[in-house]
Amino acid sequence: MKKLVFATHNQHKIDEIRHLLGSICNVCSLAELNFTEDVPENQTTLEGNALEKARFVYKQFGLPCFADDTGLEIDALGGEPGVFSARYAGEEKKSSENIKKVLDRMCNADKRCARFRCIIALIIEGKEYIFEGITNGEILRYPVGDFGFGYDSIFKADGYDVSFAQMSLTDKSKISHRGRAIEKLAEFLKKEKTVC
Repeated sequence: MKKLVFATHNQHKIDEIRHLLGSICNVCSLAELNFTEDVPENQTTLEGNALEKARFVYKQFGLPCFADDTGLEIDALGGEPGVFSARYAGEEKKSSENIKKVLDRMCNADKRCARFRCIIALIIEGKEYIFEGITNGEILRYPVGDFGFGYDSIFKADGYDVSFAQMSLTDKSKISHRGRAIEKLAEFLKKEKTVC
């Protein structure tokens, strides 16, 4: 299998992607390429950030690569944190602080509808492709669960009684925004003979 570089330093994301793509592709992390530089994400949309990261890594290595950007969009907060989800409470990107900020801002909100949206940008031989996955749900009133990362402990998907952080990786992958975007990527890769 040829290498497909995932343009991230986030080990949680790498584990999740390998769980989803491992049977059809050799997903390579930046760490495995001995690349430790920060990957830029300076755009104002999820699509823009995903493309910026993928282009940056493709320029460095010339290998087929993809990047994702994910945002939690909360109706009661006018779509925030959105593209700023990872650094909502500051540049330190601390999940606990981000969760605290969301819950503090929503303490009086009765309507708690939200969605996770994931955009994947793929570059193969200079051609760019975009895939999107969305999971609708709601924001819980306090964190629940020990698995997952980011906002998983305060997000409950529609039709489920547990938070993302209470689900196994296998169960979460079936319904998660990233899982849905990766499913579209996987279908594309199965047809694209130049990569996997």
